[in-house]
Amino acid sequence: MGNRLSRIVTRTGDGGTTGLADGSRLGKDTARVEALGDVDELNSQLGLLLAAGGVPDAVARCVLRIQHDLFDLGGELSLPGQALMAETHVAAVETDVERFNAELPPLKEFILPGGTLAAAHCHVARTLARRAERRCWALSRESALNPLLLAYLNRLSDLLFVLARVLARQDGGTEVQWNRKRLEG
Repeated sequence: MGNRLSRIVTRTGDGGTTGLADGSRLGKDTARVEALGDVDELNSQLGLLLAAGGVPDAVARCVLRIQHDLFDLGGELSLPGQALMAETHVAAVETDVERFNAELPPLKEFILPGGTLAAAHCHVARTLARRAERRCWALSRESALNPLLLAYLNRLSDLLFVLARVLARQDGGTEVQWNRKRLEG
């Protein structure tokens, strides 16, 4: 494969637009570019989660697959009309939710973000997945989107919640549970 990005500084965005993969240009504050940015931020947070360490191999492999999926999802957003997200992407996330959740005790209280550094990074990723999903839904109101892209982001935030629970509980750790009676004597 040749050099895809031989020039990094192009100055083409100095006027407030950015180029999509199909060659079209959009304002940097459009719904599509906002959605692309949120997916990129989510992917970066997942990279931070992996770089921070303390992530078991099974979780790390899952997160790396998600990062690749998010590149596909971003590619779909940058190529309007192109469908790159498939039912297999959604099914893989659903399978992972079931697999990782099977190891966890049932929830009895709300979980606060935290527990371990890795769990906290995963909780941040979960919130970014929700924001990316909201941005994509906003974009879908003005431009047709693949429903599997939207379903993937919805399932992904569920998976990231489960993975955060797994990470908080590893090595004998515990989750931080919300305590509604904390203010009572």
